[in-house]
Amino acid sequence: MSSCGSKQRSDATGWKYNDTKWGGFEKLDYEGQATGPNLVLIEGGTFTMGTTEEDVTYEWNAIPRRITVSSFYMDETEVTNIMYREYLYWLNKLYGDSYPEVYKNSLPDTLVWREELSYNEPFVETYFRHPAYDDYPVVGVNWLQANDFASWRTDWVNKMILVDRGILNLNNDEKDENAFNTKAYLAGKYSGDVRKNLKDLSTGGTRPVRFEDGILLPEYRLPTEAEWEYAALALVGKLASERDERITDRRFYPWDGTSVRYRRRDKSQGRMLANFKRGRGDYMGVAGNLNDKSHIPAEVRTFLPNDFGLYNMAGNVSEWTSDLYRPLTSSTLRDVENQDLNPYRGNKFKTLILDDDGRPVEKDSLGRLRYRYVKDDEVADRENYKKGNVQDYLDGDEQSNVMYASGKSTLISDKARVIKGGSWADRAYWLSPGTRRFKDEDKASCTIGFRCAMTRTGGPAGNGDTAGNQFKVSKRKVKRKY
Repeated sequence: MSSCGSKQRSDATGWKYNDTKWGGFEKLDYEGQATGPNLVLIEGGTFTMGTTEEDVTYEWNAIPRRITVSSFYMDETEVTNIMYREYLYWLNKLYGDSYPEVYKNSLPDTLVWREELSYNEPFVETYFRHPAYDDYPVVGVNWLQANDFASWRTDWVNKMILVDRGILNLNNDEKDENAFNTKAYLAGKYSGDVRKNLKDLSTGGTRPVRFEDGILLPEYRLPTEAEWEYAALALVGKLASERDERITDRRFYPWDGTSVRYRRRDKSQGRMLANFKRGRGDYMGVAGNLNDKSHIPAEVRTFLPNDFGLYNMAGNVSEWTSDLYRPLTSSTLRDVENQDLNPYRGNKFKTLILDDDGRPVEKDSLGRLRYRYVKDDEVADRENYKKGNVQDYLDGDEQSNVMYASGKSTLISDKARVIKGGSWADRAYWLSPGTRRFKDEDKASCTIGFRCAMTRTGGPAGNGDTAGNQFKVSKRKVKRKY
């Protein structure tokens, strides 16, 4: 990141950028968004979201619908045991003395391995903590815990960036309300151990990094259901030519064809392309010629990656998405309201708690900014949305005349979250990216893990792309200059 030359002037006022004499307003020579650890750029586009196979469950909860997904980043692999143990280590270091419940509430539920008529007790003791399973996907983590992990990961990656750039000194002794938090830092609520701040062109002194500098990364988060399904299908691999938009074939799985076996005639022919349950009582095949070589989850970088370079988007473990589950979401999207761009169900809008001067109030005891939910009367006069909580919009609200009596006539509630992708314990039907199931956000399973996503800022094709088509045009001649 660097400032443009002081000779560059504003197109609006003619004033010079990046010149202290001219007020010091900065315009950066922005290099583009850096790719965070373990992330892969997923170039967005349009596709038909929903089931591509026969709906054998007759739920009709994934009716095909054409949508567009913006470019974003996705973890190359599922979050592993070693990654999650690193998270727990730092939680204990940051909050263990004053708030031990923060660490305790983040522990995965290792008892998910227990079954009434199975001897899985060794996995209770070994799967999460034994080094043999370091690079296996973490399981027993519920949806709420997965979101907390993503928030911590955001802060630790951005702190690493500031340390690597020489802005902060590496300080591992921060605790409680003094812990680094990205939003608190950007809001001026975190001082930290500063090494060398950036030059402030408006005053001639120095200043902390601002959001407008583009140095810090956006949030790690769970992918939306639409993002997850788009990334899993990876239809970029079915593009007939770079000169047109034609997709040659649809996909049932994250790979080509209708078979779950590798079909190319070489030494790998016939091998399973995913970790799943082939049939009743068959988790890995016959000794001497195991089919997927894994009776439980396998290492995260096994099996072939898809055409986006993502591993295990079918099989191994099912994965949490950020969406609230409703069976009719795909049929309630409205074109006229642009809901077919980045569709997502689960919005419960928040806003910062501000003081009388319009500044964020003091941080909470864990070093985070304080938020509250938006009230309906605050947005009643808006045109684009009328309520703060729109999780059940047109499928469970008064307007839809639909009610989900959870625990009486349905298991669907406002805690039900969408899970995608088949697991090591599922049949091949669930390997298709269009299939969908749900689980309550505070429940965990030995078959469910997660991976993180991140919003892409700027051009959709990468840092060399400025968005929009560029054409050669003649330079406009200025007849009279001020």
